[in-house]
Amino acid sequence: MEGSCVGSPPRLVEFDVVESKDVGDRQLDALLERLDRIADELERANRRAEHHEGFTLVARELRELTESLNALAYAALGQAPPRVRRRAS
Repeated sequence: MEGSCVGSPPRLVEFDVVESKDVGDRQLDALLERLDRIADELERANRRAEHHEGFTLVARELRELTESLNALAYAALGQAPPRVRRRAS
């Protein structure tokens, strides 16, 4: 979607009411082409969302690994790790 930002609300799209009538071949081809572009954009948006979710999981795992390594380092030194209040994530 042109002009859209990550995290922005979806745009509302107005649709014209199509009366029951024959649609010409050119119109049908134009509609099918437009639907193909919409489907492609939805695929790209889904891939971006999946990547974002993956990065979030990796960041959480890295944070937990860092905390574990810090605890091991303090244990190796025979010290208790400092008490730090963490924000809820």
